[in-house]
Amino acid sequence: MRACAAGFVARVTVRNRLPLDYSVASLRVVDFLVDGLRKGGADRERAHDTLVGLGAYVGEVLVRRAGAEWVDFDAYQQAYFGQPVGVRMPDGRIWNPLGKVVNRFEVGGAEESLQTFYLTLHGRARRAPARRAAA
Repeated sequence: MRACAAGFVARVTVRNRLPLDYSVASLRVVDFLVDGLRKGGADRERAHDTLVGLGAYVGEVLVRRAGAEWVDFDAYQQAYFGQPVGVRMPDGRIWNPLGKVVNRFEVGGAEESLQTFYLTLHGRARRAPARRAAA
């Protein structure tokens, strides 16, 4: 999925100046992109490749910023989430970023925000507090 995310970013940023830099703030851009697909009248089938690319990107933000790792879902998880892969957080919780992007596309609205998803996500790695410089 890491390669899928990198390929997606390369394709969409070559034509546009989108700030897809794997930052938490860039998830707001993903919200806008998904909303644009919805407003543009794309159906899920036509938008499939873009949604997968965006889902891979969101998952890669979780990997890079929250300490997650990509995992292949087992048969039960695939049936439950409707996706073949997801991420495991440092505390062992499993999340489905591809499905979250699909939900944003199908449902829309602030409650499906990908940026809010990250900010309220349980199981993220804790960052060590910044050390103060000695006086």
